[in-house]
Amino acid sequence: MSTTPETPSSGPATAADRPALRADCGSCFGLCCVALPFAASTDFAIGKDAGEPCRNLRTDFRCGIHSRLRAEGFPGCTVYDCFGAGQKVSQLTFEGRDWRRHPGAAAEMFAVFPVMRHLHELLWYLTEALTLPAARPVHGALREALRETEHLTLRGAAELRELDVAAHRDRVNQLLLRTSELVRAGIPGKKKNRRGADLIGADLRGADLRGANLRGARLIAANLARADLTAADLIGADLRDTDLSAADLRGAVFLTQAQLNAAKGDAATRLPTGLTRPAHW
Repeated sequence: MSTTPETPSSGPATAADRPALRADCGSCFGLCCVALPFAASTDFAIGKDAGEPCRNLRTDFRCGIHSRLRAEGFPGCTVYDCFGAGQKVSQLTFEGRDWRRHPGAAAEMFAVFPVMRHLHELLWYLTEALTLPAARPVHGALREALRETEHLTLRGAAELRELDVAAHRDRVNQLLLRTSELVRAGIPGKKKNRRGADLIGADLRGADLRGANLRGARLIAANLARADLTAADLIGADLRDTDLSAADLRGAVFLTQAQLNAAKGDAATRLPTGLTRPAHW
């Protein structure tokens, strides 16, 4: 459901270089188009319930309007990222048995998919954390958490349904918080702490946000043109329609491709290694 990106930036291996953490829609049974609910809004032209196939999903599990999603009123589909969970559930957990030919497995498959998506998102962040030299003091703990999380993704469907994914996420998040602190400590001076802040529509043009804590900040339609976000922690920040024109995102911590796809930018926006300039910019 994602847009086709341009050629990736050159640089060291990142989570984006791991095929298992990149959505392979051709190996998935359209799980994000069925398992997840969405409401009619500016992101989706129509609403649907969880377990109900999107009307645009074809019998081959491909999107019938993939090349026209934004034009047809489905920008939310173009920014969704399962981090490779879709193909894992389809091909490994359920061994290639799709929900159309095996309707008895549908409910369990749809319940497992969000759990796997949470685990794969954690794998993405842990992999990224291990590429950060400043986080070397916690690399050992990060590697252990990575191994544990990968092991959890290999469990059977029944075990995955019962997994307390929130508790596991909380434990991993403590390591990611420490990683963020170590990276941001490398930026001299006092750093802004806007964790979870309501910055919807804020005028932050040219702002010095180096090393800022923007975890979970609501930056919808905010203007960050020419802002410096070097080493800023952007995990969970809502960047829908955020203007990142000419902004400096090099070294931003835990920024994902999905966040970039939801934002606005231009050719002058400087991106971290491993992420790509969305085609609609």
